[in-house]
Amino acid sequence: MSSLSYSLLESFLFCKGVRKMNRIKSMIDALWIFFIFIGCTLIFYYGILWVSDEYRDYHRYDEPKGRAVKVVQQDNIESIFEQSMERLHLFLRHGE
Repeated sequence: MSSLSYSLLESFLFCKGVRKMNRIKSMIDALWIFFIFIGCTLIFYYGILWVSDEYRDYHRYDEPKGRAVKVVQQDNIESIFEQSMERLHLFLRHGE
């Protein structure tokens, strides 16, 4: 074999090995990204479970404890209707 053909054969085999190494490196990088994605998904999932467990026993409509002040007064239906009509007239008069 001549030295030229030998050097061409050697460079071809070297390039083939480099391509193989790049393919393996790409596969390792893809697996690394996959494991990071799975890890973040699990952290997010268990975080949601934790928050859900924290608020499971929380009852929004329980009577308040301490010195709570009632904000809304229950009126009869006629006074509610009159207040609504008065507010509607104010709205139509001022155009806001």
